[in-house]
Amino acid sequence: MTEVPQINRIQRDDSAERAVPEGEENPYLLGVYAPVGTEIDADDLEVIGEIPRDLNGVYLRNGPNRRFAAPGRYHWFDGDGMIHGLHFENGRARYMNRWVRTAAFDAETAAGHALWSGVMEDPKGNPFGNGHGLGIKDSANTDVVFFNGRVLPTWYLCGTPMSLDPLSLRTIGAETFLGTLAGDFMAHPKVDEATGELFWFDYGPEPPYLRYGIVGPAGVVEHVAAIDLPAPRLPHDMAITENHAILMDLPLVQDQEARRQGRYRIHFDRELPSRFAVLPRRSDNSSVRWFEARPGYIYHVVNAWEEGHEIVMDVCRVKDPQHQPRISHPLARMLAYLRLDAQLWRYRFDLRTGTTTEGPRDDDNTEFPMIDSRVTGRRNRFGYAVHIAREDTLLFDGLVRYDLHTGERQDHRFGPGRWGSEAPFAPRDGGTAEDDGYLVSFVHDEREDRSEVVVLDAADLGAGPVCRILLPQRVPTGFHSCWIRAEQLEQAR
Repeated sequence: MTEVPQINRIQRDDSAERAVPEGEENPYLLGVYAPVGTEIDADDLEVIGEIPRDLNGVYLRNGPNRRFAAPGRYHWFDGDGMIHGLHFENGRARYMNRWVRTAAFDAETAAGHALWSGVMEDPKGNPFGNGHGLGIKDSANTDVVFFNGRVLPTWYLCGTPMSLDPLSLRTIGAETFLGTLAGDFMAHPKVDEATGELFWFDYGPEPPYLRYGIVGPAGVVEHVAAIDLPAPRLPHDMAITENHAILMDLPLVQDQEARRQGRYRIHFDRELPSRFAVLPRRSDNSSVRWFEARPGYIYHVVNAWEEGHEIVMDVCRVKDPQHQPRISHPLARMLAYLRLDAQLWRYRFDLRTGTTTEGPRDDDNTEFPMIDSRVTGRRNRFGYAVHIAREDTLLFDGLVRYDLHTGERQDHRFGPGRWGSEAPFAPRDGGTAEDDGYLVSFVHDEREDRSEVVVLDAADLGAGPVCRILLPQRVPTGFHSCWIRAEQLEQAR
């Protein structure tokens, strides 16, 4: 007999289900994207197969989940951050989900309705924005990073990093790193587990256009440097190696005329090259070496490392981040912008000659890359990514494992009508190899209207799921994730 999951319903907010603005059908508020209005804890989940007993830790995934319907057009990036988590312990699993209680979330909760419009509307009437004066709601809905015993949800346009407890997902508050963080924080900070440091940058519309910093193992900001750029830019990610940091000046720029009119609009300038700043970790602008490459955009880095006199960096490169609309729809421009077309790409920056070598490693459309977090900044063998479905909205129909040494590839497809999430690598207890463990992914089955977590053997994706853990509520499609190992949780305690 199947046991009914034990559910503790924390909070219900039916306004989150009022998804479609009057007269406008927005696909990013329907089906697999529709927000959920309930925070729950659930134990004794139904399992198909058996949860490995050597899989112990926490899988967390962030994503947009708006609480209140807002006036105007909804963009997928507008939703309030919500963390969905699955805690694995000794062959059992526990599910929970919580909104990230940002300052904006708390203000709207107190008001009982939306106070902010979305990124496609004029922000003039919004109460406040980020530290650079961008009047868009900072929702902390993008990434989720584990550092120094805390979980840090972040925002894609640079905002206030939030601090959460890794087990309860309770919002502790804004993370200031003991009062040492001045300014904002980008979407994808990098943690070097070997040194205990966290690397970050901050960008904005006024000089300095880019700041780069390091939070030390004691949890305080120990280094900040302004990096010269010719104009405002919109970098999304960065990379580190054992001795260097790599920052980006890419030709996706903010439309300055729109900004002067109080609107947020971006433009891909095909006349500009992609530029990469390579600098020693704790140096400043005077030590930057700039490397040029073909125009393109990079949302996400796979990893980077040092190889003799070269810096090697693998990324998911977008050739054209500004697609033309291909369907007739009131939101056609947004739908086109969110239609990712990215390929695995390798750059080599020669520190002796100052030259760049670049080229594809694969021609398929894959993104949201993950590696074994323990080898960040060191040469890695395996990378794991989601496969982008051929749909009008952004959906992940499978996972891909790349062997970056041999060029071999393994694939797993979730199946018809089944859409997954970014899948972090979860080492098995005691495992040291980069594929000695599992991949975990939230998957929603549209046919069954049911969400689950799929666990795969990272060394053999073709074997199919090791187990499937059925969930008591739908998990909307979202953004980024992390895996926190059991020993990291123990250290946090």
